[in-house]
Amino acid sequence: MEKRSNKYHLTLKLSQYANGETEPAQELELNFDNHDEIFTIIERMKYKNLFDTPEEATQFALGLKLFGEIKLKHRKNPLFDELNEVFPVFMKKLKSL
Repeated sequence: MEKRSNKYHLTLKLSQYANGETEPAQELELNFDNHDEIFTIIERMKYKNLFDTPEEATQFALGLKLFGEIKLKHRKNPLFDELNEVFPVFMKKLKSL
C-alpha cells in the first residue's frame, strides 16, 4: 500500500550570476512528493522568527523538507549513517522551539 503524499511542483530560476550577468538564463522545474504540507511548515518557520528574515526561514524550511524527505526514503543508504542518529534529535529540538 502506497503512502499518501502531497505533490509539489517547484520552479527555480537563476536571476543573476555573482558577476552581475543575467545570461545564459537557467531554470529548473521539479515535481516531487512530500509527506508534509510544506507551505504550513514555511509559515511556522517564519512565525518562530529563528532567522534574520522571512526569506531565510523559507529557504531553511524548503531545504530541510527537500533534504529530509530524501533522507527518509533512503535511510538505509550508508551515506546517511551518521545523520540517522542525530537528525531525529535535531528535528525534535526544532519542533520544540
